[in-house]
Amino acid sequence: MMRTNIGSLVVAASLLGGCIQQNEGPHPVSKVLPRAEDVKIALPDTAASNAFAVGEVAEWYVATRDVTRGLNGGTAYVLILVHTIVQFPATEVDGNTYTWGPHHGALDPAEWRLVVTELADGTYDWHLDGRSLIEPAPGEPPTTFETILAGNAAEDGTGTFSLDFDASERVNPIDNDGRGLIAVTYDVANRQLDMDVDSVEDIGGTPTDVHFDYTYAEGADRSGDMVFSILADSADPGTAKEEVTLRSRWLATGAGRADVRLRNGDLAVEVTASECWGVGFRRTFYTDSATWQGTEGSVADCAYADSDLP
Repeated sequence: MMRTNIGSLVVAASLLGGCIQQNEGPHPVSKVLPRAEDVKIALPDTAASNAFAVGEVAEWYVATRDVTRGLNGGTAYVLILVHTIVQFPATEVDGNTYTWGPHHGALDPAEWRLVVTELADGTYDWHLDGRSLIEPAPGEPPTTFETILAGNAAEDGTGTFSLDFDASERVNPIDNDGRGLIAVTYDVANRQLDMDVDSVEDIGGTPTDVHFDYTYAEGADRSGDMVFSILADSADPGTAKEEVTLRSRWLATGAGRADVRLRNGDLAVEVTASECWGVGFRRTFYTDSATWQGTEGSVADCAYADSDLP
């Protein structure tokens, strides 16, 4: 999957701040930008009681946790990065536009700058730009600043941001290896997160276009509902793209249900599977339409009675 060197961007943040006199307070945008924990996907990872359910640890609970961990990391470092920078006074102020940097370390292959613009509606547009410091090959044009991260943040806790992995690799090919774009919409007050990912994955040694859609909503009692969909060539033979959807829901106790659907592409028929787990995350029910595994347990033991796939 797409990768970028988190450490290199966090170092960039410290450099942008470290080159500035710290005789003023943080920029007001620091109160508007969400914190990493504000958009964290809170999947329960410990049993809420000592109850014991017969069966192995639920397979799709583990898959759900793996997805949420990965997406938590992707959103968190973006917000940590920008929050770090805006704790320092801006390097330059031009009307309602504030710039931090550009700056770089002695051995850095790129330099960075953050630009924040206060809009008339009270929201803030922001973007982090980078420029490669690697000398261009003979005949190539000089390097220019490219936007790596861009977003808009509002006082009510809503906003958007995007991360361009292709631009990140062009700016700093030493520390980055990724292709694609992540776009995120968040609502802190209502605990909602939507994410679209377009990337190029190396599947079986062959570059393949992959698209992910992800939505997450959290209840006041810490219950949750997530839907993760991927459109990619995941079935053989053939090269058509299949649609795979995973929906997981869980109660405040940790007990939950996951439903999976595979369809279209090279699949002759739609395939579905359902799995439920108790408060100790052990399987209480399983069934699928393709006899991958035998049906076991009782749907009456599920936290949610129906699959309700979107």
